[in-house]
Amino acid sequence: MAQAQPPRMGDQLHAQSQEQGQTEAIKYGHVFAVTGELADQPIAPRDAAAMRSAEDSVPGVLVQQEIGGGYSAGVAMETAAAYNQAVGAVRPGQASDAATNQGIAVTQTAVPGGRIITEFVAGQVVGQYSVADQPVEQDASKITVGEALEATALAADNRPVDRTDVEAIRAAEMMAQESDVTMPGGLTDQAQAAARANAVAERDDDKITVGELLTDATAKLAGDKVAGMEDAARVAQAEKYNDAAARTRAGGVAAAVATAARLNQADDDDDLE
Repeated sequence: MAQAQPPRMGDQLHAQSQEQGQTEAIKYGHVFAVTGELADQPIAPRDAAAMRSAEDSVPGVLVQQEIGGGYSAGVAMETAAAYNQAVGAVRPGQASDAATNQGIAVTQTAVPGGRIITEFVAGQVVGQYSVADQPVEQDASKITVGEALEATALAADNRPVDRTDVEAIRAAEMMAQESDVTMPGGLTDQAQAAARANAVAERDDDKITVGELLTDATAKLAGDKVAGMEDAARVAQAEKYNDAAARTRAGGVAAAVATAARLNQADDDDDLE
C-alpha cells in the first residue's frame, strides 16, 4: 500500500542548524504541517514519549528504516526532543502546553487490504501511514477470485467492457477483498473508466476489452481469497441485475467465479473421502 512518511529527521535537522547557525528549539511547525499554537511550541521529551506509547498500542505503526521504510511521528519527535534537550531549549521530562491540554492520539481506520494509521498532536495530524494486512496463506491447489477474473480475460477476450461487467467486477472485487467497499483506483474504478470510454468510442477497435482489463487481475486487487459458493452467488446476482436479459453471461465474470467455486468444492469433497 502507498505510504506517506514524515521527514527523515537526522540529516534535515543537522543541515537546518548548520545553515541557520542557530540553537533555538525545533518546533512542531519546523517538522510537521501544523498551524496555530502548536506550530510555535518546541517538541518536548514528554510529548515524544506519549506519542511512542500511543504508537505501541497500535500494531504496525512504526515503519523500520532497515526494511526501506521511513519514520513514524514518534521517531521524528524523539529526534527533535533530544536535540532540544541537548541545546537546553527544553528540560528533561518537559511537555508542551498544546500536547498537555489537547492530548496525543493514534487512530486506525480499516480499508480494503489494510489500515490507515493517523497520528495526532493537539488535534492536528502529524503523521499518516498505510499498513498492509498480512497475507492469508492460501491453498495453492484452490482457485482464487482473482484467478477466476483472469480466466474471464481469456473467455471474454475481445468483448468490450460495459456496465454489466463493471457491476460483476465490483461484486467480485469486494468478495476477493472480503470488504463492503472497493479500493479507490482499483479494478472496479478501472472497469468504470473503461465502460465510460467505450460508451463514447466511435470505433469498435478503440474500445477497451474485458481481456485487456482483467489480464493480471490478481495484481490489481488489494486482497484475494479462494472462491467459494457464496462469492459465486453474489457475483451472479450482480451480473443478472445489470444484464438486459437478467441472466449471467457465457464466458462472463459470474460464470468464471462459479466454475472456480465448484472446482474448489469438488476438491474439498475429494479430501473428505
